[in-house]
Amino acid sequence: MTRTSFAVAVACVFAAACSFGPNGNPPAMPEPAHYGADPQPVQTVPAQGVTQQFVVGAKAVPQWWRTFESDQLNALVDEGLRNSPTLDAADKSLKAAREQLRAQIGSNMLPTIDAGGQAARQRALAIPEIGPNTFLYNTFVGQLQAQYTFDIFGAARLADAALASRVNVQAYQFDAARRALAANIVAAAISAAMLDAQVQTTERLVALANEQARDTQRRYDLGAVSHSDLLNAQQSAASLAASLPPARQQLLTTRHALAVLLGRTPDEAPPALDLASLHVPEQVPVSVPSDLLKARPDIQAADATLKAAAADVGVATAQMFPSLTLSASMGQGGFSWPVALSGAGAIWSIGASITQPIFHGGALFAQRRAAVASYEAATSQYKQTVLAAFQNVADTLAALEHDAQSLDAANVAARAAQRSFEETAARYRLGAVPVTASRASEQQYRNARLDEIRFTGARLNDTAALFQAMGNPPPEALASPVVQ
Repeated sequence: MTRTSFAVAVACVFAAACSFGPNGNPPAMPEPAHYGADPQPVQTVPAQGVTQQFVVGAKAVPQWWRTFESDQLNALVDEGLRNSPTLDAADKSLKAAREQLRAQIGSNMLPTIDAGGQAARQRALAIPEIGPNTFLYNTFVGQLQAQYTFDIFGAARLADAALASRVNVQAYQFDAARRALAANIVAAAISAAMLDAQVQTTERLVALANEQARDTQRRYDLGAVSHSDLLNAQQSAASLAASLPPARQQLLTTRHALAVLLGRTPDEAPPALDLASLHVPEQVPVSVPSDLLKARPDIQAADATLKAAAADVGVATAQMFPSLTLSASMGQGGFSWPVALSGAGAIWSIGASITQPIFHGGALFAQRRAAVASYEAATSQYKQTVLAAFQNVADTLAALEHDAQSLDAANVAARAAQRSFEETAARYRLGAVPVTASRASEQQYRNARLDEIRFTGARLNDTAALFQAMGNPPPEALASPVVQ
């Protein structure tokens, strides 16, 4: 066979190996004109003086939490990314997976060479034809052994490709965990700030209700109001007071959760941020669907899982074909050290073995069918992951639009109630209205303020959720696949 013919034969073998399974490319997915059931707006309605613009086609922001313009929030996220035990465990697991990949590639693609030595004293049975005595003798052997299995049909190479893709899955999952940790810290910090503002406002409402109850008690003692009026005032004050402990408990629970996210013990929970110190970003990126598929780590992990499943099909197919192994050894041996170390003690061997599976009870075919079914399942899972990502973006876009509408209405109501309270308080100071009117006006304002605080927190949290939904390219290079 000429060199050209041999090269053509080798190329055909490797081409056949590459065609043993699917190529692992993700299935084509529809690219919707817009994410939600309704076309997405260009911007939200103005709320609290801020109109958020949806910048279609913009790239995802890597450190999106910095767009809230809060140094305290930035410090919390940086601390959490630096100190989280969960993130550190995921990082160490990823490093272990990468080392296992290096070990497998080295074992599959390169020959193995081992050195061995043996010294033994042995007793052999007697041979009647020679004599009745048994034989005592020593043996000394030292040798190098080498072995290499030719990956003719690509079983080892495809197995390495499958493991490399699974390492990539872990890498994308680590990136997803890192982004989720940042998002959870931001959400917890916003929730703590919102709850703290609500607790302070509720405390003032409780104080006003208690003042009203005491004032009603004095008026009842003077006979100016009925006993029913007194009971109603006391009931209102007690109901408000009963709502305060659960609110405080929720605030403490949120602060404790934030402390654990930061890698702290709950007793070192950071104080709640001032809600007014968190600024809503005016521009929010909205990636086009094709960019979203490349930016979200959950989709990338599903893609890597698909590639691993495709390589598994190739491995299961290649295992049905012959394997060729070469082995060789050389060394010294003898019945005494002088003989073992002399030229007469040289020993060596060389050999080749070929194995072709013939009958395994249908196991090889069943394994291939299982690999094909797993690949098909991975394909469906990829499609579902993409659809879930589109839904995630659609939901957060709709939530932001509705948050702005609710916040705008709550803000208008709160400002109107505040102006009414300020005017009533001014009239009270002039003696034009009783203190009860001023107190009732303030209660109305504080209740309106509670709604505004709740919608402010919802808008901040949903803005963070949209940034998170846009994804981000992995910060580090992932393990390089063995085959494409």
